[in-house]
Amino acid sequence: MGRMAKNKFHDGPGPSQRQLRVGELIRRTLSEILTRGDVHDPDLNRLSVTVGEVRTSPDLKVATAYVLPLGGKGRDEIVGLLARNQGELRRIIGKKLALKYAPELRFRLDETFDQMDETRRLFDKDDVRRDVER
Repeated sequence: MGRMAKNKFHDGPGPSQRQLRVGELIRRTLSEILTRGDVHDPDLNRLSVTVGEVRTSPDLKVATAYVLPLGGKGRDEIVGLLARNQGELRRIIGKKLALKYAPELRFRLDETFDQMDETRRLFDKDDVRRDVER
């Protein structure tokens, strides 16, 4: 038998310990940078941003940050503002973490809070509560 073809839709066993560790370091550092207003962009600095998670690619060259503005204000513009400042954020993170290679940063809206709210709403419905309590 020859080599098995890799399924392009399968991500493998999940992130490595190294990916998880670097992702968490980037998440903390990015949160700190945004909290302190280290980026020279008044539009970005007027928003309080929560960085829920950072996922890195297996080679650590790409880091995707899942973000949400506090209170939801600025939700439509936050990803664009962060993308506009990606170069400066990347440089600061690379310097602070002393990484051999500062990853390319990508930003996505963190929708887990919306999903949690929807789950809570569903559990508050009388018919669902009745089914769960059985």
